[in-house]
Amino acid sequence: MANRFSGICAKRTGEDNLNQREVAIAMTKTQSAVVFTMAATICVPIGYFLIDIPVIEYFHSLRERSFMDALRLITAMGESQWYLVAGLCLWILFRKRSDRPAYGGMLLLSSVALSGIVANLFKTLLGRARPRLYFQEGVYGFDFFHIDYSWLSFPSGHAATALGAASALALLFPGYRSAFYSAGIVIAASRIVLNEHYPSDVIAGSLLGYYTTLFLYHRFFREKMHGE
Repeated sequence: MANRFSGICAKRTGEDNLNQREVAIAMTKTQSAVVFTMAATICVPIGYFLIDIPVIEYFHSLRERSFMDALRLITAMGESQWYLVAGLCLWILFRKRSDRPAYGGMLLLSSVALSGIVANLFKTLLGRARPRLYFQEGVYGFDFFHIDYSWLSFPSGHAATALGAASALALLFPGYRSAFYSAGIVIAASRIVLNEHYPSDVIAGSLLGYYTTLFLYHRFFREKMHGE
């Protein structure tokens, strides 16, 4: 009788722990969504009205400096193909050997792919003029529904890729978290220095990449990668 009672208690305790964990995960998702919304609502308008033009005018004055060539190499690391291929390779190499790197690779691939698709949809729908149009024609702002490259500024796809990939790699290799995020921030910032995007474009793209990874991790990959 005592053993049966102990077994029932242990079962209920396990169920309670599972329920608490599910609640904690749900709270994390909700909190992430709230933080994303607040950050985008506050940072992007401030950038648009107060920061964007002074910052790009400053970096435009530096466009002939020698370090710009190095930044062009750095900004190339914000192109999605590197991470799509890397994520696919991790999945192929480890899918029958180890869940963590296999699903980490799939998280990397899916995060970069999804954030890139969302970024491109917003770019086309919102039609924000790139800094080049500001310097060439004095055009600043939005003109909805464009497919021309000069009108695809918001949000930054490179920033979304850089922070999405950095977040996925940080989850896969937590010991190098600081290095991944530092690299992602440098890649994203290079888009501003090279006058390819305004600061608000980069902020929005970075938030999109980061929270896309966070959403996918909690929704599809957490248990496979970390058994939680």
